[in-house]
Amino acid sequence: MALSLAFSPCPNDTFVFHALVHGRVAGAPPVEVTYADVDVTNTAAERGAFDLVKVSYAALPWLLDQYHLLPCGGALGRGCGPLVLTRGDRTDLSGATVAVPGDRTTAYLLFRLWAADQQPVRIEVVPFHEIMPGVAAGRYDAGLVIHEARFTYHRHGLTALVDLGEWWEGDTGLPIPLGAILARRGAVDPEAAAGWIRESVRQAWADPAASREYVLAHAQEMEPDVVDRHIGLYVNEFTADLGDAGFAAVEALLGRAADAGLVPQTSSSRATAWTS
Repeated sequence: MALSLAFSPCPNDTFVFHALVHGRVAGAPPVEVTYADVDVTNTAAERGAFDLVKVSYAALPWLLDQYHLLPCGGALGRGCGPLVLTRGDRTDLSGATVAVPGDRTTAYLLFRLWAADQQPVRIEVVPFHEIMPGVAAGRYDAGLVIHEARFTYHRHGLTALVDLGEWWEGDTGLPIPLGAILARRGAVDPEAAAGWIRESVRQAWADPAASREYVLAHAQEMEPDVVDRHIGLYVNEFTADLGDAGFAAVEALLGRAADAGLVPQTSSSRATAWTS
């Protein structure tokens, strides 16, 4: 039986999962892949739609009753945070219309924590690829972006009002947790799934050229340099294992958000989430 697997078409995800998707991981079952922005996978996972799925860490409070959090394969690191972009010299977002990539994304949760003392007049959920052009065209006063946009926003004539990763790291000293990999309870052995994903990551690092065509075929930014920088930033030691620092970062994010009334109280520590 094939397992259903969902992740984004971003270079870090296609790089990580290339070997698993293409049947190169010994002992792993075949997988049927759905490529979707994280706002789509967050919502689908709440319905239990996939056996293995990449979601936002911010969505975990609504998902851990149905899914195991795996300690590998996701996106967590330093210097890789979401950016708030504007067209000009705006210094805050009071009264602004802000485009965001999803209402349960980590980016938006960080934004809400950072902007607690500001009052944007409207938040609009917008497909990721439409955010920068929309801000540049004046449809939105600001946009919240992730991933490869940090390398290309200058091309749209935009300015970074804040790097939420820098803000988070400066405030907590912890890496920033962005995307998590979950295994559906009762459908996937989490220990086995973690082994498959770690082997897929190992193969990706051992032979980066093997996944090149696949990664470029799905990347929204086709330039090899942008793709390489994207992978280099988001596929790191935390992709192989969250470790103590990674779990501490997740606990800090969800704890602060729960204290602020933004998410339900939950725990994603080593004690409550499956880890190897």
